[in-house]
Amino acid sequence: MAAPSPAEIRRDVQVLKTTADLQSNACVTAERPLLPRVREALQNVHEEVALRYYGCGIAIPECLENCWILDLGCGSGRDCYALSQLVGEKGHVTGIDMTEGQVEVAKKYLDYHMEKFGFQTCNVTFIHGCLEKLAQAGIPNESYDIAISNCVINLVPDKQQVLQEVYQVLKPGGELYFSDVYASLELPEEIKTHTILWGECLGGALYWKSLAILAQKLGFCSPRLVTANFITIQNKELESIVGDCRFVSATFRLFKLSKTGPAKRCQVIYNGGITGYEKELILDANFTFKKGEIVEVDEETAAILKNSRFAQGFVFRPIEEMLELGSCSALKSKVLITDPFKLAAESGNRKPSCAPDVAGGCCGKKRIYSRKSTAEKSPPQVGRELKNEAYSF
Repeated sequence: MAAPSPAEIRRDVQVLKTTADLQSNACVTAERPLLPRVREALQNVHEEVALRYYGCGIAIPECLENCWILDLGCGSGRDCYALSQLVGEKGHVTGIDMTEGQVEVAKKYLDYHMEKFGFQTCNVTFIHGCLEKLAQAGIPNESYDIAISNCVINLVPDKQQVLQEVYQVLKPGGELYFSDVYASLELPEEIKTHTILWGECLGGALYWKSLAILAQKLGFCSPRLVTANFITIQNKELESIVGDCRFVSATFRLFKLSKTGPAKRCQVIYNGGITGYEKELILDANFTFKKGEIVEVDEETAAILKNSRFAQGFVFRPIEEMLELGSCSALKSKVLITDPFKLAAESGNRKPSCAPDVAGGCCGKKRIYSRKSTAEKSPPQVGRELKNEAYSF
């Protein structure tokens, strides 16, 4: 059997009612704490929009003022409305989702949120469409600074097509900041074609090494690993099907840089000018920049910092000539972490827990596929923050 086709996936989508329906913790893995300003932005979102959100994470990167952001799988728009406040009235947020009902709910509260935020002009747009067809949905090439996604790409059979579409709509210097599920090996057909494992975000998981191959093929820089957590399966039957394969929830950054000459290894000093990150900026699992400290970076990291929206936050200095001639270099002795399973093991986070004040968790909007009706499952518990009544793409 082949992996489920896009048409089958859309046909089989069902409603997830409670966390009791889950048979893995793919959607309840904790990541980095939310900044107060992000937490406040979430609290300003209308109750109906928030209640249609299910998940424990939110994929919000840094340095957002005046940016244009595309939310891949926006659901009812909770994250879009939070981002609307963070980018400001001169920025813009577009949410795209394949579930028409969710998009209609998101659109319903446009005026409410703009008035609440004090904006004279609307800076949010919602589109009903598919991730594999961004151009067809009317999204122009090279129009966005950032694309975000929270545990959605694993549910698209043609991941290369999604990443290709995202690459096209990003401006030079833009990035895809996304959380998703990754496998420790190439998945066999019995996992890829298992309906429940697809619904648990596991059957469509990409082999983690394949991400770097796809990124290089499409023109992105090497994936930058931000966070990673182990996923556990809470079902003996599913565990037997999975066998030796392991899964992690991981957040990566993919940058699209201009076709310019390679940058040189250099020293950088963070000036603390990025709102909310005045003391330090964590680029990924390998590089943390504290205000005023000198940090040596490799060629690709230098290129990313110089040619992205982060350039405003750094002072760049060439490495002294003596260092170029072979003196001791801290960077040369540093082993960069690219394997999410290694990072998850080093973090010691083998027992992820669900908490509302976390960022980057996977999934942000839970989808469940089943060829059996879920109509008999219990209804959502009123007042619970983490719930969603529909599939969000």
